[in-house]
Amino acid sequence: MLVLKALLCIALIILAIPVSVLLIQVLASLFWLTRSKEIAILDNLSSIAVIVPAHNESVGIIRTIKSILPQLKHNDQLIVIADNCSDDTANIASGLGAKVVIRKSETLRGKGYALDFGLKYLEANPPQVVIMIDADCTISENGIAALTYACITHKRPIQALDLMLSPPNAGLKTKIAEFAWLVKNQVRPLGFKVLGLPCQLMGTGMAFLWDDIAHISLATGHIAEDMKLGIDLCGINKAPLFFPQACVSSYFPATQAAAKTQRARWEHGHLSVILSDAPKLFLKAFQSKNGHMLGMAFDLIVPPLAILTLICIFVFVFILLIHQWLSVSLLLNCAALLLFFLVISILIAWYFFARSIISFSQLCYAPIYALVKIPLYIKFFVNRQVEWVRSKRD
Repeated sequence: MLVLKALLCIALIILAIPVSVLLIQVLASLFWLTRSKEIAILDNLSSIAVIVPAHNESVGIIRTIKSILPQLKHNDQLIVIADNCSDDTANIASGLGAKVVIRKSETLRGKGYALDFGLKYLEANPPQVVIMIDADCTISENGIAALTYACITHKRPIQALDLMLSPPNAGLKTKIAEFAWLVKNQVRPLGFKVLGLPCQLMGTGMAFLWDDIAHISLATGHIAEDMKLGIDLCGINKAPLFFPQACVSSYFPATQAAAKTQRARWEHGHLSVILSDAPKLFLKAFQSKNGHMLGMAFDLIVPPLAILTLICIFVFVFILLIHQWLSVSLLLNCAALLLFFLVISILIAWYFFARSIISFSQLCYAPIYALVKIPLYIKFFVNRQVEWVRSKRD
C-alpha cells in the first residue's frame, strides 16, 4: 500500500507541472490585453524571401499567394516549392506571379525537406529575412512587414499568431478543436511573451534572419518539424519570439477523414517530441543556465489540452475509487485541486479570448470530446504516426 501511495504521489507531482505551467500562461496572457497592439514597420531597407511549401495545394494556394504578393517589394521573392505535386499547383502559382521551384523525391517526403530545398535555392541570392508560410494559410495585412520588423529588431526567429478557424456550418467537435488550438497557439504563447519567455515554432508564419536559418538543416520527415526546429534554435541562443501583431490563418478540414489525419499528425508529433526532447532540453537548460531554454522546456511538456484533461480526470477518479479502501485524503484533495486549476485555466481562456468562438454550453461538452479522442492516444503507444502525411483539403 505504501508503494501505491508513493507512486500516486509521484504521478501527482509530475502532473502538477504542466497544469501549473498552463495556469501561469493563461493568467499572464491577461496582461497582454492592456498593452498597445500597434505595429511598427521598417522602411524599405531589408530584402525578404517568402517560402511556401506546397504539396498538391491547387485548391487553396490562390488565396495564400494573393495575401502575400501585395505585401512584397519589387526586390522581394515569393518562392513556391511544388513538392512532389501531381496536380497543377505549379502552374497556378506561376500564373499568379510566384517563382516556382519543383522538387521530386520518392523517398524523402515531408514539409521539412521542401523547406530545406527552398533555402538551398535561395543560397545564390540570399535575402536578409526568410518567412515561411504554409500553402493553405493567408497572412494578415502588413503581416510580412511586421514580421520583418520584429525579426530584424530582435535578431531572433519570430513566430506570428497562427490560427485555425472553423469552416462555415462547422459542428461542435470542430468548434471545440478551434478553442483548443487558440489556447495552444495564442493564449499560452501570449502568457510566456508577457513573462519574457520564448514560444514554440508553429510551422507557418515564421520569420528568420538568413544568417540564423541558412546553416540549420531542415531536411527531415519528422511530423513535428516545426517544434524540433524551435528547440534546435533555442540551443544556439536563438529562441523564437511570439509576435501576435502578425497573424496567419487557415481552416480546419470539413471532412472527418481529413480532420482525423491532421489531428493524428499534430498530436502524435507533439507527444513524440515531449518524450524524446523534453528531458534533454531540461538537462541542457540547467547545465547551461539558459532561462529561455528552460522556459521552452516547461512549455513543451504541456500536452494537448484534451489529453491533459483526460489524465487529470483519470487520476482524480482513480484516487477517488482507491479512497473507498485506503486513507488517501491528502492525495484525493491534491488531485481535486489539480483538476480545479485545469478547469479554471480553461474557463479564463474561454472568457477572455474565445466567447465569440464557442458558447459556455458548447464548451461543457469538451470532456466528452476528449473521451472520444482516447483511441487516438492509444494509437500513439501501439501504432503511432511517424511519417508526415498531408491532410486532404476541401
